[in-house]
Amino acid sequence: MHKRDGRRSRRRRAAENSSSAESGATDGVMMVSSVVLFVFAVASAVAEKKLVFVTVLFRHGDRSPVKAYPTDPYQESSWPQGFGQLSQEGMRQHFELGQYLRSRYKNFLNESYVRHEILVRSTDYDRTLMSAEANLAGLYPPKGEQAFHPELEWQPIPVHTVPQSEERLLSFPLGDCPRYRQLMEETAHTKEFLNVTSTYQARHNKSAPAWVTPEVMDKLRILKDFGFQVSFGFYKQQEKSRLQGGVLLGEIVKNLSRMAVPDPTRQFKMMMLSAHDTTVTALQASLNVFNGKQPPYASCHFFELYRNDDGSTSVSMFYRNDSSVEPYPLQLSNCSLDCPLEDFVSITSHFISPNRDEECQLPSAELDREVIISLAVASCLLFILIVILLTVVCRQSEPFRNRGYHHVRNQEAGEAS
Repeated sequence: MHKRDGRRSRRRRAAENSSSAESGATDGVMMVSSVVLFVFAVASAVAEKKLVFVTVLFRHGDRSPVKAYPTDPYQESSWPQGFGQLSQEGMRQHFELGQYLRSRYKNFLNESYVRHEILVRSTDYDRTLMSAEANLAGLYPPKGEQAFHPELEWQPIPVHTVPQSEERLLSFPLGDCPRYRQLMEETAHTKEFLNVTSTYQARHNKSAPAWVTPEVMDKLRILKDFGFQVSFGFYKQQEKSRLQGGVLLGEIVKNLSRMAVPDPTRQFKMMMLSAHDTTVTALQASLNVFNGKQPPYASCHFFELYRNDDGSTSVSMFYRNDSSVEPYPLQLSNCSLDCPLEDFVSITSHFISPNRDEECQLPSAELDREVIISLAVASCLLFILIVILLTVVCRQSEPFRNRGYHHVRNQEAGEAS
């Protein structure tokens, strides 16, 4: 009896083990299948996207100071090319960025320079023009017939600009906007602004001889970053953006929309913009992706336009502010990393003014108040001037009123009588 029960128990355990093994094998197959399906889905998603257009905006490279404090031992003559000029390090930074662009877009841009593929625009400053040229040297080393000298791995590529007095696209903040100036005055009276400025207020109008300490430099960096936040955000950021960075954003969005329309004859693939830290900040503030820090030298913001197999288009953004790592993806609020173009246009439209000149004007009530105040002040000054003039006239006429008629005695006649 016991032997029979033992044999039944062994057969039951063997059946259970067999069932468990089959179940485990099935789970394993399902897991492998899931992994394969996931990899296939990712590969398919990647294959479906095709890069069709790129806009890159970068800050110039390392430069000499734009000015010096009065007692600085290193005045303009101490720098090889003077103030505000691109340094050798700045040239290397942009040559390296150009090489990175070559690597990133090696399957997109032609290996050799094709003038129809790329348009380069710069502000009219030596450092931004030279940064663009150094960048292009890394992006387009001459190949084959483009090499015009055997010992020179460089070729001239045009960089376009306009006079600084006419610059309305890449140099911020723009100073032609009364409403923006009013917003900055309002910002200066906010509690947050006053708290920061009072915390770091200068004392006694004097500086210690050995002022360049890590602590002081940290404070200066904090104030520098704060200055960027104040100029383009911090207070009424959306309105500031519509009057400043939104100008550039509007142009970029317009180009993206235009390039999204299929055109088999089009060769244009990249817009390159060489500008300043304030330009990058103004743009990122208008996108609401500014991290609050001054963009470092040769930092670069990427816009990549993709077309999917179904004909839809999307925009991806990246920010390269550290050459030791890959660019950081940037994401618009309420949109995915691969933001559908129609959503990208809709979200950014709140930061783009359809009529900036009109929005730059002060509200009519403000204008009326300013006119009334100006007239009142002018009237008061005129009244005071009239009173002063009358007083002067009255004082000058005083001696004539007191003289009257007096008999003049004749000395000789008196003696004769």
